[in-house]
Amino acid sequence: MFKKVIIAEDFDSINIGVEKALKDLGITNFQHAKYCDDAYLKIRKAIQDDEPYDLLISDLSFKADHREVTIADGDELIQKVRELQPNIVIIGYSVEDKSYRIKSLFDKSGINSFVLKGRNSIDELKKVITITSNSPETYISSEIAAIIQERNNYEIDDLDIEILKHLSHGTPQDNITETFKTSGIKPNSKSTIEKRIAKLKDFFKANTTIQLIAISKDMGII
Repeated sequence: MFKKVIIAEDFDSINIGVEKALKDLGITNFQHAKYCDDAYLKIRKAIQDDEPYDLLISDLSFKADHREVTIADGDELIQKVRELQPNIVIIGYSVEDKSYRIKSLFDKSGINSFVLKGRNSIDELKKVITITSNSPETYISSEIAAIIQERNNYEIDDLDIEILKHLSHGTPQDNITETFKTSGIKPNSKSTIEKRIAKLKDFFKANTTIQLIAISKDMGII
């Protein structure tokens, strides 16, 4: 079982539930961090003191307040921690249920597991903690697997993300085509860009480009 745990979560009520789950599993050495910056600094200091954490449980969304932060959300925290301490086990714990965002956490940030906050999430969290402590490989529950596999016969790729970024900056479609050609990004024809945008709107059920951008930002894609 894990010996030293850090919880990145900004709501006290959630922290109490996670704390109880850890105690039920016999884990008593744990710390909280309400800001991603604080969690990262604690993890870095623990490494320097040769007393590293072996488990990070992190939310994805952190409410902004008066304090300026360097690491704004759990996605970025997880990525930075994985780079800093490659062997730490990381469990995402969030209400986030967007398939692209969760899949990205597994594919790009290397989380070990993900638990959706909900009515029975504490029991699920205890189960996931136990499984990943015994085998720190990736564990995807049937619930999360179903979310990740949700598709509309369309897979978002890097080209789609580049198009969304340009649209969010107010770049006209014709200019995106020229930018892609100048940068050597292919495919880059006007018809391709138009078809991609149409498919993205269909995928995200967005009626307008503005709505498409808003949904993409909300999902953390751009």
